[in-house]
Amino acid sequence: MEYEILEHRADLKIRAFGRTKEELFSNMLKGMISGLRPEILNSETETRNIEIKSPDLESLLVDFLSEVLYLTQVNKEIYTDIKFKKLNDPSMNSGQVAELEGELVGQKVQRFGEDIKAVTYYELKIEQKEDKNWEATVLFDI
Repeated sequence: MEYEILEHRADLKIRAFGRTKEELFSNMLKGMISGLRPEILNSETETRNIEIKSPDLESLLVDFLSEVLYLTQVNKEIYTDIKFKKLNDPSMNSGQVAELEGELVGQKVQRFGEDIKAVTYYELKIEQKEDKNWEATVLFDI
């Protein structure tokens, strides 16, 4: 399972899973995009480079999703995949900032069925389980 939509009264809550941090971020991206319910314009592939620096892994996830949401709205594109060039966090490099670099891959959109206003820190959680797999929960303001 890549992600699941969790019950929430007013907003969109997603739990994503991954064997690696890269897979976790990618699956959360897919969950967020599915929440937008996009109508694809054509099958032509669009790509955008993305670079994010944040103080920690949780902020990196929120900043990444927020930047993708911004690019989605400005360019009327959805990004269903990311090809990572770099993903690290301070626990991997003591004293460093969390960083993400990659290439977003997606398509043009005719319209969105739902509007996500913001990625929030409310109930944000990222953890590595005993089996070494990763899990994250994010609440989106709709």
